[in-house]
Amino acid sequence: MKIHMTSVFVDDQAAALRFYTEILGFVKKHDVPVGEADRWLTVVSPEEPGGTELLLEPVGHPAARTYRDALVADGIPLAQFAVGDVKAEYERLRGHGVRFTQEPLEMGPVITAVFDDTCGNLIQIATEA
Repeated sequence: MKIHMTSVFVDDQAAALRFYTEILGFVKKHDVPVGEADRWLTVVSPEEPGGTELLLEPVGHPAARTYRDALVADGIPLAQFAVGDVKAEYERLRGHGVRFTQEPLEMGPVITAVFDDTCGNLIQIATEA
């Protein structure tokens, strides 16, 4: 068994696609219309194009919105991405105007930082110290 796909709930799929590709550096993998306005929209790491996909899922269901918004209100990230160097990635993303809710922080064997993905979620980046 392996993780094939996971998702983040986004307010606007087009804006999410721009942020996740142009700012974070992911690559669009699937973009299939489903319904009138929604799309089956996934991105992957350019380092692993056949790897785990991230579904940029519309936050249409009220329970999904409540869950996501409660996590943000409590400062809890919805997802975590591995990076080679959290401090360098923090500086790179800040240079693109990304707002961080937690600056790089050493926590035992890892360094983490948390940012707002502009689509309604908090995302944590992490690397082993």
